[in-house]
Amino acid sequence: MDIAFFQQLSTAARAAIRAEMAVGLVGENKAASGYDPVTAADRAAERAMRELIERSFPGHGIWGEEYGLSRGDAPLRWSLDPVDGTRALLCGLPSWAVLVGLLQNGQHVAGMIDLPALDETLIGLAGETRRNGEPVRTSGCAVLAEARFSTTDPFLFSPDEAAAVERVRGRARLVRFGLDAMAYARVATGDLDLVVESGLQPHDYDALVAVVRGAGGHIGDWRGDTAFESGRVVAASTKALYDEALALLA
Repeated sequence: MDIAFFQQLSTAARAAIRAEMAVGLVGENKAASGYDPVTAADRAAERAMRELIERSFPGHGIWGEEYGLSRGDAPLRWSLDPVDGTRALLCGLPSWAVLVGLLQNGQHVAGMIDLPALDETLIGLAGETRRNGEPVRTSGCAVLAEARFSTTDPFLFSPDEAAAVERVRGRARLVRFGLDAMAYARVATGDLDLVVESGLQPHDYDALVAVVRGAGGHIGDWRGDTAFESGRVVAASTKALYDEALALLA
């Protein structure tokens, strides 16, 4: 596996999304309650990436947000979120992303956060993260009082979670909301220092792990584990900052 194949996935997904955007996007609600939009661009991008993976690696598994699981027992499995941040896409905001993770026997070995609206692609592979071909590193921030903190939407937390996150927010130097997966990209590039979220599904976080780690950051859950089953994710520029945040989230 190499960077070139991730770039091919980016190209395929971007072309599919661009074609649907030219027609005009309509958000369909796929949630039983509340609002969880999906568009023709989400589905077209996933189909394009699936076709490319099937052609290139017919023995690999694929787990996509829109079309489910294929070959779930394969040791190598691709995790696809064709448009992370569909709400942002529908609102004309640039923070939406194409997310691709690669897992080997359940371990995150590679990932891509593609930001088409910014023409920016971050790929974490072989212990290194590159943005548009150039290596990136986290800021190295190790103290919450100096940290730039982000979470996508403070209203998505349960009351207990919200109280815990408020403890973190109250100690941070600066706070930004609404960035979706772009926030994790900004941890990797050294522009943000800490992200705390909950309610994430595997297709939401599988791509993020290798990107954050490859840039020198630390990513785990709210308990200090790296299994992520809870959907509660913390990404930090350093392990020290991660540990400080966890002490407040506990």
